[in-house]
Amino acid sequence: MNRTLLINEIFLSIQGESSRAGYPCVFVRLTGCSSRCTWCDTRYAMTNGTTTSLQNIIDTIAGFKTPLVEITGGEPLEQENVYPLMQQLCNRGYNVMLETGGFHPVSRVDHRVHKIIDLKPPSSGSSSNNHETNIRIALKAPPAEQALFEFKIVIAGKEDYEWATRLLQRTRINEHCPVVMGTVFSELSPAILASWILKDHLNVRMQLQLHKYIWPPDMRGV
Repeated sequence: MNRTLLINEIFLSIQGESSRAGYPCVFVRLTGCSSRCTWCDTRYAMTNGTTTSLQNIIDTIAGFKTPLVEITGGEPLEQENVYPLMQQLCNRGYNVMLETGGFHPVSRVDHRVHKIIDLKPPSSGSSSNNHETNIRIALKAPPAEQALFEFKIVIAGKEDYEWATRLLQRTRINEHCPVVMGTVFSELSPAILASWILKDHLNVRMQLQLHKYIWPPDMRGV
């Protein structure tokens, strides 16, 4: 069977977020997302894609000669053939990351994949769609695999921050898995978020969207 995916773009850049920020990374951006989050910065990936075989995707990735690969979107878990793609990349020795909006369970994702799962706060307009099953999946994983779960919360203001702290207090997920917290670019000063984190002694890793400081914030393919 010639399995395919609808691909928006594949490019080489610097990993701008997550615990792997700063490393060269191949990004495979899938087309399509049924959610419409307020602060989405890749709306262009909602539509416009090219149907591409898994083999062609893998060949394109190989051409960049870079071991770190991120599968992103859009929402990559809305395309069924993303699962065999991730498995095949892991089998070939790639360090595979998945960036998902958190609206779908990650139970079918290859256990070798580094899963970055959004937890959407109120300002996103999508917090009611968070699939908290993913937190339970992470908590039940063996300790060695818990390090391959990473939860991301993007903060636009104090309401979002207070929502996030309540979530962390309730689930205690940050005691078991990395939790990264950043700001909506140009909406909240990173210094303000940093002050809140320090004041509350919050056990999270603060991050900036590094690529938006290296290149123009609305630039594609970086």
